[in-house]
Amino acid sequence: MKETPWGLWDPLAIPELAEVLHGLEARWWVAGGFALEAFVGRRWREHDDIDAAVRREDQEALRDTLIGWDVHVADPPGTLRPWLAGEHLDAAIHDIWVRRDATSPWRFQLMLDESDGDDWVFRRDARIRLPMTGLTWEHDGLLFIKPEVQLLYKSRGRRAKDEVDLRVVLPLLQDGARRWLVEALELADPSNPWLPTIRSRE
Repeated sequence: MKETPWGLWDPLAIPELAEVLHGLEARWWVAGGFALEAFVGRRWREHDDIDAAVRREDQEALRDTLIGWDVHVADPPGTLRPWLAGEHLDAAIHDIWVRRDATSPWRFQLMLDESDGDDWVFRRDARIRLPMTGLTWEHDGLLFIKPEVQLLYKSRGRRAKDEVDLRVVLPLLQDGARRWLVEALELADPSNPWLPTIRSRE
């Protein structure tokens, strides 16, 4: 388990997360390192947490699904506070932590993603969009964020684990996915040091 300033993390396995979210009447998908692992088909590092995402417009259905859990939001970033039932989260809030109760470790993290009609919108640059149907791929009956989109999210932090993820995943990306990632980075972060590496695979 990982220690954080807000308590221990003991992430659920993907089937356990799917069981928790089974009743959610909205589209959701696995994100983060577990999504990349599903794409590659093997594990190459440990995961401190597990991430899933939903559209912001589906937050009410999400909150209803989490009744009985201890749910917090990062508001402001770097702090946690309870997400009260019935509370609408505005665009500045997108990070949700969930545990069974106040004495338990954190079990999973949820992200609120932006959308415009049937399109997913990258929250850091609204020029970057994808049809919701093109944002994810299906594996074992569950949806996972496409690897090129997950790498776009990871490109900002470039933590040690993100660098490892890039090295493992990039050689397996299809040409179209690599091109999309290059174009997205050229828009959102044209000086990103990942760009030469990604271009070199084209």
